[in-house]
Amino acid sequence: MYAIIATGGKQYKVSEGDVIRVEKLNAEAGSEVTFDNVIAVNNDSDLLCGEKCANATVKASVMKEGKGKKVVVYKYKRKTGYHKKQGHRQPFTQVKIEAINA
Repeated sequence: MYAIIATGGKQYKVSEGDVIRVEKLNAEAGSEVTFDNVIAVNNDSDLLCGEKCANATVKASVMKEGKGKKVVVYKYKRKTGYHKKQGHRQPFTQVKIEAINA
């Protein structure tokens, strides 16, 4: 059984026991999060999507929060002496999928 959820502008295919990294959520480590925006649910025999899975939810527990690897942004214009170096670390929340309710 798997589900496709949408959070943080991205879509994830999850099943029970999976550990995924999503965009930062307002939740502390050890708390429980419910994803209501379920796009589709496959329960081994048929695929439910649209209004059939409107009441479906996915429960997950927050494992940790952190920042991803640094991405270096380097801007350069030739012959003018202009260059600028920036770094960015995207925050994330790591969650473990506990249950899929369809």
